Amino acid sequence: MTLNSRNLYATHLASSALKASKNPNATCSSSVSKFILLGFPCNWKMQIFLFSFFSGTYILTLIGNLCIICIVKWNHRLQTPMYILLANFSFLEIWFITSTTPNMLANFFSETNSISFSGCFLQFYFFFSMGTTETFFLSAMAFDRYLAICRPLHYPSTMTVQRCVRMGACCWTCGFLYFLLPVYLISQLPFCCTNKIDHFLCDPGPLIKLSCVPAPVTEVICAIFNSVLIFSTFLFITSSYTLVIRAVLKVPSAEGRRKAFSTCGSHLAVVSLFYGSIMIVYVSPTAGNPAGIQKIVTLFYSVLTPLFNPLIYSLRNKEMKEALKKLFRALRFNQRCGRNM
Repeated sequence: MTLNSRNLYATHLASSALKASKNPNATCSSSVSKFILLGFPCNWKMQIFLFSFFSGTYILTLIGNLCIICIVKWNHRLQTPMYILLANFSFLEIWFITSTTPNMLANFFSETNSISFSGCFLQFYFFFSMGTTETFFLSAMAFDRYLAICRPLHYPSTMTVQRCVRMGACCWTCGFLYFLLPVYLISQLPFCCTNKIDHFLCDPGPLIKLSCVPAPVTEVICAIFNSVLIFSTFLFITSSYTLVIRAVLKVPSAEGRRKAFSTCGSHLAVVSLFYGSIMIVYVSPTAGNPAGIQKIVTLFYSVLTPLFNPLIYSLRNKEMKEALKKLFRALRFNQRCGRNM
């Protein structure tokens, strides 16, 4: 009897091991309390280079966008709807890059690269909420340019400063409400065993792939939310600028056409950079894009685009360049006065 019971027990262990090998998640019953962000696995020298590059980019982004905010605040001539929206956009870009870059920089020198479950989903929520808010602000800026160029006589009464402020508040509110459902659905997925995210941030695609069970409904809902947001705002923006370009081409003055194209050209450059990159990744979050491609594209719109935006707006806008020169002159004058005292 003893030998038979031992044989049965050994047979049971062998069959359990065989089932576990076929289904690895079957042996993992404990839920995940933290995630490991793999980031950029490379040698020490390359990590130092990447840290220096991204930290420099982050500092320059903060300085560039803060300059735009200060210029609009201190220059009363620029306190118009277009520049108020631009200042809001710059403020948004500061927090957009701050939601991911500091944590990414810290992970270059971290041995664990870990992020708590709640911290991961907070980063996910704020990163996507600010990205969504950015699409709404780009739409609002396109609408503002449409009214200014296609309806110039009605523009002063239609787009007042108060209405512009309300539009900006609406962009912020809708941006932070839009992605609540996808974030909640992904946070309710069962995560077990593997907790390594092959990314430098908490992204929906890699998170869905880590789920113990298939989640086709959650994946479809995320894809629908992404597609509706991206394509509706993109079509609105392109339609607005198509009407603007048609109106500009009818302007008899070459100087008027040049000024209008200069303003709209900077907006279109920002739209192209942002939408061109997010369409690759987020229309279908688990479409099978290689992890390396996802990281590069995400880096482009989350780190590099916020750096390019102040350069594009300041270098292509004559009023911004003049206001920037005045700001630097005032700073130099204050420095000289301080030294003399």
